[in-house]
Amino acid sequence: MQAAMDITAKYCHKEMEEYGSCVASNPSTWHQSCHELKMKVAQCTSSHPVIQKIRQDCSQQFVEFERCLKENQNQPTSCSAHVARFLGCAETVDISGVGKEPAGIGHA
Repeated sequence: MQAAMDITAKYCHKEMEEYGSCVASNPSTWHQSCHELKMKVAQCTSSHPVIQKIRQDCSQQFVEFERCLKENQNQPTSCSAHVARFLGCAETVDISGVGKEPAGIGHA
């Protein structure tokens, strides 16, 4: 479960920190107040090859998690089961070699 968060934090640390601070500072309005920072995190994570692979391989779980967040904007903690399913899937993704060299080149 920690792997996906570690990857995001490693490659998008600044964006995650700013978004987290905004959410903590705006407990009742974070979904509106922090939207721009959320988009910066999303932009960062969507451009990194390791995170792209995880989102591709676990797209169904990710879509369900995002849907839950939209439906429960005032109670994001109610989506913890969705987060757990997505992160559980992320743990199973083989990221060895991702981003190191183009697919199909090199040795296995």
